[in-house]
Amino acid sequence: MSVGLLAVVDDILSAAMKASAKAAGVVIDDAAVTPQYVQGISPARELPVVGKIALGSLANKFLIIIPVALLLTAFAPWVLPYLLILGGAYLCFEGAEKVLEWFGVQHGHEDEGARDERKLVFGAVRTDLILSTEIMLISLASLDKGLDIWMTLAILAVIALVMTGVVYGAVALLVKIDDIGLKMAESSDKRVSRNGTRLVNAMPAVFRFISILGTVAMLWVGGHLVLVNLAEVGVHFGADILHGIEELLHAAGPVIVWIGDTLFSAIAGLAVGLVIVGIVLGIGRMLGKKVEFHEGEESPSAARH
Repeated sequence: MSVGLLAVVDDILSAAMKASAKAAGVVIDDAAVTPQYVQGISPARELPVVGKIALGSLANKFLIIIPVALLLTAFAPWVLPYLLILGGAYLCFEGAEKVLEWFGVQHGHEDEGARDERKLVFGAVRTDLILSTEIMLISLASLDKGLDIWMTLAILAVIALVMTGVVYGAVALLVKIDDIGLKMAESSDKRVSRNGTRLVNAMPAVFRFISILGTVAMLWVGGHLVLVNLAEVGVHFGADILHGIEELLHAAGPVIVWIGDTLFSAIAGLAVGLVIVGIVLGIGRMLGKKVEFHEGEESPSAARH
């Protein structure tokens, strides 16, 4: 009995590793996007906030994404592309709004003052819902056919736990690196102290880079979701261009193909996002309301404390 149980566990872990490998790109995006929500808050609150976002991510996966994905896969698989289009459009919207900020276009939050932790966590968990949805759906699509629902559920549960641990473990490390550097700088060992000082001095630039990477990741993932899933519902124009780019660059190798695919997806995502921003602003002005896009995250152009 114990041998049989171990074999089942081994099958679950093997299938989870195989399926989650295909979602690695989105995991990197998720880890790049999240730190911008923690920038600018009190150092003492950084890890607690990351913990709250991680719990929200687990709730997204176990209470929303996995049950809905299993139900829709079983009874209404045609709905999934439309949900992914909506999710991708939201990421494009968020990414485009941040790009506009880089060029000095503000939307009612020039003076952010004290960070609103509740809004910060809500905004991060909301964005995580979109990224986690893609992670779990990619993983679900990568599973072998013919698995029963309990085996599928067990594999997805393992993927959800592992992915959440990897993403938010990386985020926690990123947001505390400067504190580690400060401790090193106080060391009596001159070499350790010097390296700690360099680490602390480098962190503002590192976090600006991470913030930019997170914004580009939103546009890339959002644009790709929109293009690919529009093709699933019969609108092939964008996906055909993607395939054309892949065929054109095929001889240059997979890395160049990936760069071309990513670049076009990001440009398409920015275009979609700008259109949505324009629509939202236009509706807001028609209704005489001030549009507030952010939910507590720091501007991409802001420096780390």
